[in-house]
Amino acid sequence: MKKVFSLIVIALIIFNCGPAPTAAPEVMVDPLRFSSAIADFKSADSLNRPRPNSVLFVGSSSIRGWKTLAADFPELSVINRGFGGSHMSDLIFYLEDLVFPYRPNAIVVYEGDNDIASGKTPENILSDYNIFVSKVLERWPKIPIFFISIKPSLARIDFLESMAQANALIKARTEENNTLYYIDVFTPMLGEDGTPRKDIFGHDGLHMNEVGYALWTKVIKEELGL
Repeated sequence: MKKVFSLIVIALIIFNCGPAPTAAPEVMVDPLRFSSAIADFKSADSLNRPRPNSVLFVGSSSIRGWKTLAADFPELSVINRGFGGSHMSDLIFYLEDLVFPYRPNAIVVYEGDNDIASGKTPENILSDYNIFVSKVLERWPKIPIFFISIKPSLARIDFLESMAQANALIKARTEENNTLYYIDVFTPMLGEDGTPRKDIFGHDGLHMNEVGYALWTKVIKEELGL
């Protein structure tokens, strides 16, 4: 028995003395995959320049697919600059094209969904969020920035825990600065069983239907004080 125990101890020592596990490399994405979409925005702006002092909605496909955005917020002048499939890092890359030209009086951001699904960690997303915020506030120190929480969805149910962690990190960050705001759509998009509601998504289980956007409209209006 003592011999067996000694062999186990030796094995544990060898195992523990082995090379330390390395952290998974950060997922990299090429922002140039959106070159044509950005060019389309610039072309549209040249024909019909958006009004300054509007509320800028920017982010991935949940923003791009919000076809009723202007009708849902009749109290505001809104600009939709969603580009589907984007990550927070893409938004940072295109700040000079998608944010700074419009001189908005507030920014509403939705990113992080694709980041998590692509393998980025909650810490990666927080880091990119901090970069985005610092660059915007360097230009406009008092502009309010509203972050819409990463949404739960049927198609990405396996990522709920990571999404919730990323949301918690960003929520904590917003509490450090009175120009940063966190909008919780994660909680109301869950059913009583803690899984994403089935009635708020389209056939792909990822993108929202009109019921989902009505939910978002209600929550965002409350946060904007409308």
